[in-house]
Amino acid sequence: MVFPIVKLNQVLSESKVEASTADTSTRIRVRLHAKGVEKRPEMNDKAGATKYYVRRAGQFVYGRQNLHKGAFGVIPPELDGYQSSSDIPSFDVDENCLPEWIDLFLKQGGYYLELSKLASGVGSQRISPTKFLSLEMPLPSIKKQRKILDQVEFYKVSQKQLLSELTHQKTLLKKLRQQILQEAIEGKLTADWRAKKPDLEPASELLNRIAAEKAQLVKDKKIKAQKNLPSITAEEKPFQLPLGWEWCRLGEYARFERGRFSIRPRNDPTCFGGEYPFIQIGSLDSIGTIVTDYKQTLNEKGFKASKLFLMGTIMVAIVGGTIGNLGVLGKDMCFPDSMVGVQPNKTTSQDYILLLLKYFRPYVLSLSYQMAGQPNIKLPTLNNLVLALPPLLEQEAIVTKVENLLDLCDQLETQITENQSHAEQLMQAVLKEAFSHNSAAEPAATAPKATAHA
Repeated sequence: MVFPIVKLNQVLSESKVEASTADTSTRIRVRLHAKGVEKRPEMNDKAGATKYYVRRAGQFVYGRQNLHKGAFGVIPPELDGYQSSSDIPSFDVDENCLPEWIDLFLKQGGYYLELSKLASGVGSQRISPTKFLSLEMPLPSIKKQRKILDQVEFYKVSQKQLLSELTHQKTLLKKLRQQILQEAIEGKLTADWRAKKPDLEPASELLNRIAAEKAQLVKDKKIKAQKNLPSITAEEKPFQLPLGWEWCRLGEYARFERGRFSIRPRNDPTCFGGEYPFIQIGSLDSIGTIVTDYKQTLNEKGFKASKLFLMGTIMVAIVGGTIGNLGVLGKDMCFPDSMVGVQPNKTTSQDYILLLLKYFRPYVLSLSYQMAGQPNIKLPTLNNLVLALPPLLEQEAIVTKVENLLDLCDQLETQITENQSHAEQLMQAVLKEAFSHNSAAEPAATAPKATAHA
């Protein structure tokens, strides 16, 4: 079916009923991104020569500066009699055209985004009513307009319900991921595996070897002696230990070392532009992705103020808005003192330490504090985390099971994301269908005339 094509000036007539008194409590504004018209918050406007005009419910309005950003809509009944300046022109709508039809026309396919080409002016560019009213639009009968608008509204409600359900599924999936990690660190995922391995070396022996290794490193002056960590209280043991496991603090198992570079490129650019890869906090994320790319390098001067951390080092952000974010070095690199690293060794499992840091991440975030206007994590916060440590072989088994389960979660999340995309595409298809009729159709035989408000 072919719809007649009309220019907007055939269905819209600008309303210029000047307000007798300027009232700052009854002003409207038009929200961006096609979110409609609302009451403007009251402001201390200075008295001036600006004219204000009375706007009526059912009129169509747009913002001259931001029409192409979705600043348009229909004045709702509760804003009848409110005011705006000529920067938000308002139009009476012909009786043969529903105001909502024009609103839908501008929204379909993101059509309003293309209207920036109509803007003109020196400095702040605007779209004049003359240019706006020159736009062409398909105009079916009132009956057809209502039918299409009702169909679109039905799909919008259905889409909203679908997207709400998909968002709920993502929330459940996030909880499932945390529950998988919870059961992993409690030994529940490997209960059957453990039952078949009665001769596993207990974790207490592993802790003894780690302590001996640290003592030797201190003796060789490769690291500083660590302060004694506090004893673990009964209240800090939330569940019964599986056989062969041992309670300890994370600082007993993993050794955190802070990055050694505090200079920023804007402060001393002479430290940059060399052969030593250097990364910032932005390279980390919430899941501990392997980091191989870098945007900056240190020269010899910068390297003297830093340290090269080995490939496989686990990094944790401890300063800034991304605290708790993680990463694993895919090659030897340097990083600033806003991160700490756990370098790999033969005594511990880097994969298990990364799993622990993922599990503890929400808790660590809750323990952050503000300093110099941004959140921080103290090193003792990480060192003092209490965990139930499995034997080394069981750590490897846990990591494998967790990775398999989280892979399944990733697949589910991909499906949910695709469904969200399909829901958006369906809505766009509905709008496109409403306006996909022959644009070369004959114009209306008799041009409609806008009905003015008194």
